Amino acid sequence: MDGTPAVTIPPGTEWVVDAHGCDPERLRSPEALKAVFERVVREVGLSAAGDPVWRVFPGQGGITGLQLLTESHLACHTFPETGFAAFNLYCCRPRGEWPWAARLREELGATDVKVTTLQRGMR
Repeated sequence: MDGTPAVTIPPGTEWVVDAHGCDPERLRSPEALKAVFERVVREVGLSAAGDPVWRVFPGQGGITGLQLLTESHLACHTFPETGFAAFNLYCCRPRGEWPWAARLREELGATDVKVTTLQRGMR
């Protein structure tokens, strides 16, 4: 090393969310997913670093979305054919828990939501 102190990066928190039983029409709706993203960003107190990017698959396919955040990112992948949506939120700054199950029931009609919280950067 050159004598410069190493920069300590705080560990982040990652939420991996599986939502089952969702309404297939809402999983095909860019507007429905935009509403979820806007609500997460607003209610968790995050800051968008640009507009979200959406890939709408043809026919009866789903949608993939990515929102770059100043704190990291929010992503989703939907599978209308099985009523499943996968969300991933990574934050490099401490944040409280967001009520994923309640919100995804309201926004997408999810009947079963599993949230796994990971502390990243820990040894």
